[in-house]
Amino acid sequence: MTYRNFTVETDADGIALVTWDMPDRSMNVFTEEVMDELDRIIDQVVADTAVKGAVITSGKETFSGGADLTMLKRQLERFHAERAKDPEAATKMLFEGAGRMTWLWRKLETCGKPFVSAINGTCMGGAFELSLACHARVAADSEAVRMALPEVKVGIFPGAGGTQRVPRLTDQQQALQMLTSGQNLTPQKAKAMGLITEIAPPKKLVETAKALIKGGLSPVAPWDQKGFKLPGGPVYSVAGANLWPPAIAILRRETYGNYPAATAILKCVYEGLLVPFDTALRIEQRYFTEIMQSKEAAAMIRSLFVSLQELNKGARRPEGVPQTRFKKIGVLGAGFMGAGIAYVTAKAGIPVVLLDRDVESAEKGKAHSAGIMDGLIKKGRAKPEDKDRLLSLIAPTADYAALDGCDLVIEAVFEDSGVKKAATEQAEAVLKSSAVFASNTSTIPITALAKNSARPKNFIGIHFFSPVDKMMLVEIILGKKTGDKALARAIDYVRAIKKTPIVVNDTRGFYVNRCVLRYMSEAYKMLIEGVPAVMIENAAKAAGMPVGPLALTDETAIDLAQKIMKQTVRDLGDKAVDPKQMELIDTLVDKFDRKGRKNGKGFYDYPAKPAKKKLWPGLKDLFPQKKPEDVDFEELKQRLLAVIALEAARVMEEKIVTDPREADVGSILAFGFAPYTGGTLSYIDGIGAKKFVKLAKDLQKKYGAEFKAPKLLADMAEKDDSFYRRFDPYGKAA
Repeated sequence: MTYRNFTVETDADGIALVTWDMPDRSMNVFTEEVMDELDRIIDQVVADTAVKGAVITSGKETFSGGADLTMLKRQLERFHAERAKDPEAATKMLFEGAGRMTWLWRKLETCGKPFVSAINGTCMGGAFELSLACHARVAADSEAVRMALPEVKVGIFPGAGGTQRVPRLTDQQQALQMLTSGQNLTPQKAKAMGLITEIAPPKKLVETAKALIKGGLSPVAPWDQKGFKLPGGPVYSVAGANLWPPAIAILRRETYGNYPAATAILKCVYEGLLVPFDTALRIEQRYFTEIMQSKEAAAMIRSLFVSLQELNKGARRPEGVPQTRFKKIGVLGAGFMGAGIAYVTAKAGIPVVLLDRDVESAEKGKAHSAGIMDGLIKKGRAKPEDKDRLLSLIAPTADYAALDGCDLVIEAVFEDSGVKKAATEQAEAVLKSSAVFASNTSTIPITALAKNSARPKNFIGIHFFSPVDKMMLVEIILGKKTGDKALARAIDYVRAIKKTPIVVNDTRGFYVNRCVLRYMSEAYKMLIEGVPAVMIENAAKAAGMPVGPLALTDETAIDLAQKIMKQTVRDLGDKAVDPKQMELIDTLVDKFDRKGRKNGKGFYDYPAKPAKKKLWPGLKDLFPQKKPEDVDFEELKQRLLAVIALEAARVMEEKIVTDPREADVGSILAFGFAPYTGGTLSYIDGIGAKKFVKLAKDLQKKYGAEFKAPKLLADMAEKDDSFYRRFDPYGKAA
């Protein structure tokens, strides 16, 4: 038999080698066609009396990325269309779809012949669940091999037997940790947990897998054998009594109940371990069907998988512009940001010229990369030769002539228009006419900076976030005269350094900073109202934000907030900044010298390690304090999310951002906007425009103009519209 995505070859020992190699994909993923073919392969192996067993491996460098989540997105679209006509039939259809992979893996597991998974590279999600259903698993001893069940990160959970097989192979505590975090496992960690059988040299991977079958591998899973006992003991045991109550509390502490999929994992494991295996799979299937209907799953799949993947592939790249293969990149300014940009560029294998006012300063910037690599070596995530290779690509200099031959130059000098003007002119004097010049400014409009350029068509903003090596988002800012070539090259560069680009039109603060400043400003307002600082921070975390607004201000520096406020007043007038908020920030910086984490005191105190930071007790003396019981905690949560979402809506109305995918993905990657919502615009769509506008009006009456809904939202509420319909990124909108 022949297959499109697999080859099946049987050797002289009667062992079939099933090689998965999708012809039109760089990585194997599960599609309807792949599962249909696997179904037929299982039948073929079982029916052929000459075949003793089978090894499943990949013909690509990776094993598989798991299910194609666009398939799940299509399933959800079909479900919602059907539900409008027949809700019961729609749920049944979703339930059967959810069980397709589950029962196919169970068919393989109970077919009567042994299967071994030979894992040669990345093995994620449904692919690892397939491997767990095999009777043994062999992983290559390679740094390229990582195994995980990461579905919880996109709002769902391992629904093809993962929540049942993992806690039957390892103890329940490790199983819950792995399933609820989506953590990556090395072969060594997976073997220590009991999730894989062997680790083999890459060249002997298939040979080792076949040897297990030749050695008499049982075709019966441990849980199908009589007398099977759970590792670590049953749920109803002393160990279980010590695990489950705190596990539930810890999950609540970490998620605040915002992630239904994480809660469903605990339910699946707990309930599933009390019943026979097939019943347990049915329980998992029911919970998976329930979670698939949640708005969190729909929003997270769309933003954190589908949209993220599309943006990473260059969804906003202009057509018809040839791809750039970067030979050399220049970075002007070897301070913290410039040094970080040089590091990520060299890490991508691109030679970098790192320029500063003198060689000593440039060398200091290069040392930043050495420090990062030393940290990775210490953690076992890099080797000394990796450090040597990376550092060899960074050339520190004070001579602008060294920029000759650069395809792209990124300016990361001090935030001063005069300094930036000089850097632009000196760089352009030696650059070829086709080179693109980019500014990493976070505050000065790109159109204004482009006036310093002799070629404004080739001038663009590439705004990184700090720390550059860790933050995955890059804002690409278009000036009024920026051309398609510059945009294409900027996107090519961001993709080359493996970060996510979003394209933003020019405005004060661009997109991300406008939203972040609203978040911080609302927290200052709450403090002035007398809301206890701890309630503000806790409300933010309970709303799904990774960092409270006061802690975030400390991280970015309170004196920077002061500078931004003063600059805003200079540019836009006194009314542009709330004088009470200005007074608060001035008091902290000028009176108490509290500038944030950088000087060890801000909204928080930062004692020497290992002591943890704690809110400064003096905050409560700045304003009369409300009693906690007089503060509406749910309203605090609403205010913090709504004030950001409203700013995102204004940004769309002003056409600063034109694609809702970029607004959503950007808000999550840049400042962690409540990921369970799918991002700022998905948050509004999830509530519904009409309901959200009513919420905004109620908040505006109580707290002021920052909650005034823009005309765009009012119009959407009137027409019962959504951002993804009105600004359809796929061009289907009327």
